Amino acid sequence: MNSSRPTGPLTGFTVGVTAARRREELVALLRRRGARVVEAPALRILPLEDDEALRRATARCLTGPLDYVVATTGVGWRGWLSAADGWGYGARLAEVCRRAVVLTRGPKATGAVRAGGLSETFSPATETTDGLLTWLLARDLPGRRIAVQEHGVPLDGFTAALTERGAEVIPVPVYRWGPPDDPSPLRRMAERTVRRELHAIAFTSAPAISAFLAAADGLGLRAQVLAALRTDVLPVCVGPVCARPLEETGIPVLSPERGRLGAMVRTVETALPAHGRREVRTGAGTLVLQGNAVLVDGGPPVQLPPLLAAVLRALAERPGRVLSRAELLRRVWVTGRADEHAVEAAVARLRGALGAHARLVRTVPKRGYSLLAAP
Repeated sequence: MNSSRPTGPLTGFTVGVTAARRREELVALLRRRGARVVEAPALRILPLEDDEALRRATARCLTGPLDYVVATTGVGWRGWLSAADGWGYGARLAEVCRRAVVLTRGPKATGAVRAGGLSETFSPATETTDGLLTWLLARDLPGRRIAVQEHGVPLDGFTAALTERGAEVIPVPVYRWGPPDDPSPLRRMAERTVRRELHAIAFTSAPAISAFLAAADGLGLRAQVLAALRTDVLPVCVGPVCARPLEETGIPVLSPERGRLGAMVRTVETALPAHGRREVRTGAGTLVLQGNAVLVDGGPPVQLPPLLAAVLRALAERPGRVLSRAELLRRVWVTGRADEHAVEAAVARLRGALGAHARLVRTVPKRGYSLLAAP
């Protein structure tokens, strides 16, 4: 039992974080609100400052005027200019871009472009490459030269659509995503998702979602992970582009209107209590269940292990109603790797964790267990 942890709007909730870049910032924001955070980087960024492909693409951009330049990410744009400086191309690249029409995908790319002394002509309100593509396809493209700064993965569809309209497209691969150095935390996160030990997972990129699902595939758990994300584990994405791999599987995703880490954390802060907070009247007063934390009659929060919290949530659905051991086993042990003796042991541990409020959990001889009902 742990009742000394500071309270906050996310006290009792466990949130998974898969981010590689700016992970520390996201984790700090969540912990500041009381959440317990499980970190499992899904990817790592492989910079291409010394990659010959980036150097060739940059040199190709300098062989003649560019008509359009597309900046898709702030970190990618800054990395491109930095690499060009290192090769002695910086001033020439800046001049070529200055004479072109610059398009940016969202505020981060816009800020990086402006910080480099340029200004954008267009940035879609949707913050998507689809918005950029729609804008470009409305122009006269035959013979136009378009440089496209990629962001982690090749933009094959984007490039193909422009090429089909007669444009010369120069993909600029500033960085790419690679697998994490240690894949085991991501596999454990998939297993925790299936066991409902997480209440939400925060995703900051579409490739991270794909990597997470691939990890689940490797364990044979893809169907179970998707089932958990449809019901008990809230998937929260930083924006609509990030959300696509999940939405394509039919999973509803929460995302803020503005694609920012702070806005995503506020979405988590609002959605999790609405989804996972329950207040019930019992024979010992008001019981508040919030994630894995329980507060009895206004007392300090008691942090429960996920399994014990799941047992208490099942009993709290209807105080006074008896749940048999078999019913609790079916509802709580979703992986099916337990028997009724595990139920008895879990109930005993739950009573121990509740301490002075142990009498809330009643044993009904030969029938099962119930939560003490209000008079």
